[in-house]
Amino acid sequence: MTTSETPSAEGAAIEDHAALGDGRTVALIDRSGTVDWLPIPSLDSPPVFATLLDSQRGGRMVLRPVADFTTRRRYLPGTNVLETTFTTANGAVRVTDALVTGVAGRLPWLELARRIEGVSGTVVMDWSVEPGTVLGTSSPWAQHIDGSRILRIGTVNIGVTGLADAEEDADAPRFGGRIRVAEGSRRTLTVVATDDEPLHLPQPDNVDIGIDRTVGNWELWSRTFSYDGPWADAVQRSALALKLLLYAPTGAIAAAATTSLPETPRGGKNWDYRFAWVRDTAYTLRSLARFGLREETHAAISWLLRAVKGDPGGPRVLYGLRDASSAEPQTHDVPGWHGIGPVVTGNRAAGQLQLGVYGDLLSVALAYASAGNVLDVPTRRLVSDVADHVCDVWRQPDSGMWELTELRHHTSSKMGCWQALQAAQQLAALGQADGNPARWRREADFIHDWVDEHCWSERLGAYTTVAGEDELDVSVLLHAPSGFDRGERMRSTIDALRRELGSGPLLYRFTGAEAEGERPFVACSFWLASALACIGDIPAATELMDDLVARANDVGLYAEMMGGDGTFWGNFPQALSHLGLIDAALTIADLRR
Repeated sequence: MTTSETPSAEGAAIEDHAALGDGRTVALIDRSGTVDWLPIPSLDSPPVFATLLDSQRGGRMVLRPVADFTTRRRYLPGTNVLETTFTTANGAVRVTDALVTGVAGRLPWLELARRIEGVSGTVVMDWSVEPGTVLGTSSPWAQHIDGSRILRIGTVNIGVTGLADAEEDADAPRFGGRIRVAEGSRRTLTVVATDDEPLHLPQPDNVDIGIDRTVGNWELWSRTFSYDGPWADAVQRSALALKLLLYAPTGAIAAAATTSLPETPRGGKNWDYRFAWVRDTAYTLRSLARFGLREETHAAISWLLRAVKGDPGGPRVLYGLRDASSAEPQTHDVPGWHGIGPVVTGNRAAGQLQLGVYGDLLSVALAYASAGNVLDVPTRRLVSDVADHVCDVWRQPDSGMWELTELRHHTSSKMGCWQALQAAQQLAALGQADGNPARWRREADFIHDWVDEHCWSERLGAYTTVAGEDELDVSVLLHAPSGFDRGERMRSTIDALRRELGSGPLLYRFTGAEAEGERPFVACSFWLASALACIGDIPAATELMDDLVARANDVGLYAEMMGGDGTFWGNFPQALSHLGLIDAALTIADLRR
């Protein structure tokens, strides 16, 4: 049980949040019952509710007791529906929060439903719906139309229904009030929204039914999820977190639900992760395919291949969820989380050269084909074209996995090129790619030899960040599972990484990250667990996994980075962190067998 005070002016800690989703957008709710992040209508839209980044003008939805309270919360089993129990000296109230889904999938409008049930005694609750300025670009205003409460912000329309006892101030750009919740009572506060469309105002009874239907829809999805190995609860929760980040209209998978949550207290490293990275999509697809989730797998790979085929300069590092957005960064005059700026939309990595993306792309095609599916003719040609291109470009410097501005010969990028050519050969062997496998095999051998000669440090006993320099980079651990190295050099590299970049069970990304003020990168520790299993140290991998699984927040979610004190940093929830957990669990389970 967690004691909850009134949130500070700067907003809740990142780890204090849970996430809701409907296949189109994601809402974040803190321990006090405040919705402080919600883009409308889509995950990558500007946020109408964004107290998370702007404590004064960002906008929020409040539902919490007036008196001091404690909270206990959980996701209903197998769902992304949140249940929070507030306990005060006078009684207890249970709130069930859901982004409601329809009979046949997502609704054509956004519907956030908050069911309020009296558990014991009588509790007075504050509630409000207060849209913000959309990162300083719009001014919200309120209307009463035929007895309905309507809020408007730019082209977004918001309706507030279900609670009659509201403060009546038509000029204020908010609605709110107080309600008395007695034992056995049941009420629902509903917020509906559309963008540049008419607004549907649902009946309270239909909303209540919709909450139960949403629970049932999530439970049905979870029943199709096939995994009964170690850390099953954490793996399922991570799969549910990834499902939140899957943008259903196109099949694209966002890297995270937020923008501009800082990686360091110093600020500056604040990025927008509401884009689809080829790398993250590749890892997600491999996991979804192994879980038997056919619809999501097909939707994601179809989106990815459409994006790449339609991009004359592709494949790029990342794409927009809805289109091939340029992702040109924009900075907004907003203070940021706890005043740590800047707040940005867009991501500079869109135009970078990252050679590792080729390995990610072809490994997606291989995973899909290996699951018994058939590649179409243009995709077969794409595989051949990409493999031939890799044979020509792998010697070039690039920005590396961590999207650095300086072009260098990154070791993990060369390993990714090797992975691409290995995948192309396997696809050819499956009869699912045309081209010249003999050339791909020969060039893959050249890459392996080059890495062994130029990217190994005898002094450190490790693969290095870049050729010819004594720096370390945890991303080389990804190439124990890829098969590049599962022998003594990888074992020695693991020892060096733990020694030089370790912070307990956690790892910093690369040499110098700690000095720059970063916290350890969550996914890196899961990559370490996978690599330990790949070199045969199952006991050490298991012990590390046990520790890492216990470091999730109270509802099983992870951000991008984590301090040794358990504080979260970076965007949230972070796909790569949850992908790391899933991949490590699957790798350890497979190798145990």
